[in-house]
Amino acid sequence: MISTRRSRSSTLVRALGLLSIIGMLAAALVASDGFQPDAVSGAQAATPVAGDTTMDTVDVVQQVSPAVVTVINEQQRGSLGGNTQEAGSGTGFIIDDQGHIVTNWHVVDGGDQFEVIFADGTSRPATLVGSDEISDLAVVQVEGDVPAIVSLGDSDALQPGQSVLAIGSPLGTFTNTVTEGIVSALGRNLPEVGFYTNLIQHDAAINPGNSGGPLFNLRGEVVGVNTLGITEGASGVSAQGLFFAIPSNTVKEITAKLIADGEVVYPYLGVEGAVVITEQTASENDLPVDYGVYLQGVVAGGPSADAGLRVGDIILALDGQEINAQNTLTEVLFAHQPGETVTASVQRGNEQLDVEITLGERPTEPS
Repeated sequence: MISTRRSRSSTLVRALGLLSIIGMLAAALVASDGFQPDAVSGAQAATPVAGDTTMDTVDVVQQVSPAVVTVINEQQRGSLGGNTQEAGSGTGFIIDDQGHIVTNWHVVDGGDQFEVIFADGTSRPATLVGSDEISDLAVVQVEGDVPAIVSLGDSDALQPGQSVLAIGSPLGTFTNTVTEGIVSALGRNLPEVGFYTNLIQHDAAINPGNSGGPLFNLRGEVVGVNTLGITEGASGVSAQGLFFAIPSNTVKEITAKLIADGEVVYPYLGVEGAVVITEQTASENDLPVDYGVYLQGVVAGGPSADAGLRVGDIILALDGQEINAQNTLTEVLFAHQPGETVTASVQRGNEQLDVEITLGERPTEPS
């Protein structure tokens, strides 16, 4: 499988995106609160069933497949304005009748122009609306009527063991391939490979080219955007059935901002190595609290340093919002804006104190 967009641990995680792009580098390198698609006019609405009722997997596939597309990344060859050539591909899905299509950032990264291939084999050019490296999400848009749309469900309602379906274009060739699995775990963090936090782990098989594709529940709702998979552990041991998706509630927030502004601006604390504390880590390290994030570093001149935070401090909450394995620091921060002053509840040794921090704007390559 393809290496992730960051390859900080290329032996650990292999992303599922641009096979051709990364293959040229080295053959061994291997989804705002309440945002909903606009009302449907010409498109067929893949409307989820009411209540908690679920459908047969065949019915789900028949309903949602027309809204799943292949996204082609085309890049210009030659320094004198030569022709564009396909550099890689991924998957996407249509979310409204204005032709907005959600996919991964690493699917569109570096592209000069884009093409979308629909389930019936027809294709159209697409325009990049906006992309966000930190969330690994992007939105492209096609003009004209679309064949169908799908809705974003509530990823917070997912439970381990729940059935899910993945639909995508593995290897860019096997379009609208369907795989079935279950939610294996929730709230997975993969800091070794980039900014990935609070991911959905599942075992519905995905491969290079599935990146940006939808993960469906059996109500026909998108509950995640497939992003990466683990094929090998740090020690070189082979792994199977370890696939990850961005939760749909995150996708709602990010895509709403991309459609409105073309970008996402994140608040910035200026801390390094923020380690999530659990009951286990608290016990192993004799810590006075069993939640929060332990600061291994504070960026000189950053908001936290200016506010007096130190290495070894534990941030417990921001403006009363507790930080733990379920509410990550990134998620809690995202509720605020750069320039806003927040109150951080901090554990320093055996003392608890409140610290006022004026948030900065997060750089593209945050610590």
